[in-house]
Amino acid sequence: MLDLNPRYVAMLNELIAWHLPAEVAVWAYGSRVNGNAHEGSDLDLVLRAPGLMPLPDRLLARFREALTDSNLPIFVDAHDWATLPASFHPRILDRYEVVRPGAPAPTVPA
Repeated sequence: MLDLNPRYVAMLNELIAWHLPAEVAVWAYGSRVNGNAHEGSDLDLVLRAPGLMPLPDRLLARFREALTDSNLPIFVDAHDWATLPASFHPRILDRYEVVRPGAPAPTVPA
C-alpha cells in the first residue's frame, strides 16, 4: 500500500490526469511502497507508455515541472521506464504499486 496521505494521493492523481495521456501507466516504487518511508521520504514514480516506448521528452519535463510546482509537500521523482537502465527494472518489478493503470491506446478506425 502506498504510504502517502490520501489527500496527497488525490492531488497526485489530479496531476497525473491533467498532464499525462490516459494510456500512460504510473507505478510507485521505493520507500513509500516497501514500508521504509519516513515523513520526509520522496515518492518515486515510473511512467510506462504503451509498448514500453519512450515518452516524449517534453511530456516528461512538463509532468516533472507540474509536480515541482504543485502543493504536494514531498519531492516526487518521475522516471520513464523506457529510459531507465534495464538493470534497474527488476528492483521496481520486485515491489511496486499501480497508481494508475494505463488505458488501452486509442485505435484508429480503418
